[in-house]
Amino acid sequence: MSTFEDFKKQFKGDIVTPHDPTYQQALDRWAANARRDAAVVAFVKDAEDVALAIKHARTTGLRIAVRGGGHSPAGTSSSEGGLVIDLSRYLNNVRVDSDKKLIHVQGGAQWGSVDHAAIKHGLAGVAGTVNHTGVGGLAVGGGYGWLSGQHGLVIDNTVQLTVVTADGSILTASETENSDLFFGVRGGGSNFGVVTEFVFKLHPQRAKVFAGPVLFGPDKCEKLAAFLDEWWPRAKAEEGILVAMMRGPDGNPLIMSFVFYNGFEEEGRKAYKGLFDLGPIVDQAAEVPYEELNNMTNPLAEWGANYYFKGLPLAPKPSDDLNPKMYDQILRFASSPDHVCAVLLEYLPHGKINSISADSAPYRRDLAGNTLILIQWKDNTPEKSLAAKEMAHSIAKLLPQGEGYGNYTPESDALPTAGAVTADKTKALFREHYPKLQAIKKKYDPDMIFNQWYTVIPA
Repeated sequence: MSTFEDFKKQFKGDIVTPHDPTYQQALDRWAANARRDAAVVAFVKDAEDVALAIKHARTTGLRIAVRGGGHSPAGTSSSEGGLVIDLSRYLNNVRVDSDKKLIHVQGGAQWGSVDHAAIKHGLAGVAGTVNHTGVGGLAVGGGYGWLSGQHGLVIDNTVQLTVVTADGSILTASETENSDLFFGVRGGGSNFGVVTEFVFKLHPQRAKVFAGPVLFGPDKCEKLAAFLDEWWPRAKAEEGILVAMMRGPDGNPLIMSFVFYNGFEEEGRKAYKGLFDLGPIVDQAAEVPYEELNNMTNPLAEWGANYYFKGLPLAPKPSDDLNPKMYDQILRFASSPDHVCAVLLEYLPHGKINSISADSAPYRRDLAGNTLILIQWKDNTPEKSLAAKEMAHSIAKLLPQGEGYGNYTPESDALPTAGAVTADKTKALFREHYPKLQAIKKKYDPDMIFNQWYTVIPA
């Protein structure tokens, strides 16, 4: 019996190959340009299936990718000619333990499921800002959300993980069990194994929050920056603003601010009075059910378009990023009629995040916040793809330099060919934690079979 037949016989989930009618559907990704023609897509039903898929890939020399939500524009959940371990079809359930204020989330779930399940109990966890983002990728790379000001990152609210490692072992990782693996996975990305279940802390959460887009014309750029300069140093934990420099659907310059306040509308309008007093051209901020909050930025993250991301650190002072001169330069680069370009400045208070011990997880605790250059386009061609990359890198040169948030990584940084790793980028991301991660990598994945994201080279 062939190795593949043996694999199929033992495997409980679905195995899809290029000969199957559902093959193209199995390759579907949030970013259409992140699709790759895998040799095998293994829709796993449990951790044992994951172990079997790893064993088969290693036996046959197939490169492994892991798909949770399929939301990486860098293509980290796809593998050309390789094997994709896909958690999304069967391992997508969530279970709330309201007494312990914990939520058990399978590795293929999306954040929308977490938001909806938890709020039924008057609870919420730190989640992403787009509800169809996969839990897995966000949660192992750091994890920012609207509640980060109050509760820290997703990795700071992770209490237990079930991880299938390179040798097929199914391990529980926590502060008290396999604590080195627990350290590595919370911020070290997909370097150490496949997470089939997360257990996150939940926190009491009010049913409604004040949030929504507030749009300004370019003439308000300087005044908006002055408001942010005054607000940002004293921003409270329950606040947060996302600012996007972009062109509107009609091609005209636009500054979108998306405001969030974890409280009543009256309190939110008071907290952001200086912003509303500027006279927005559109004000759609309102009290909304908490579980709807992460739907609201979905228009910038439409499923099935093509995407290119570039992440950078936020400047300490908002007016260093947002000013008329910078805005004009950005718009000059972002003038292609084929591309939608937004420079997103994320003002999520970092007091709680940066108060957590630097040794708790391999994640920096000195950032002010993140900038994301997001390029979206339809009908992918090599020319459009190259233009998007050039646009992002030209804009990036205008902004503060440094290694940005790992989950905002462009493909060229994230996807080494197996064994040939952009080591300098990885060291710059993990900094003083890199030697410890190398030791963990040597223990759990010495052959570097997990190599789809800022790959750590074993010590």
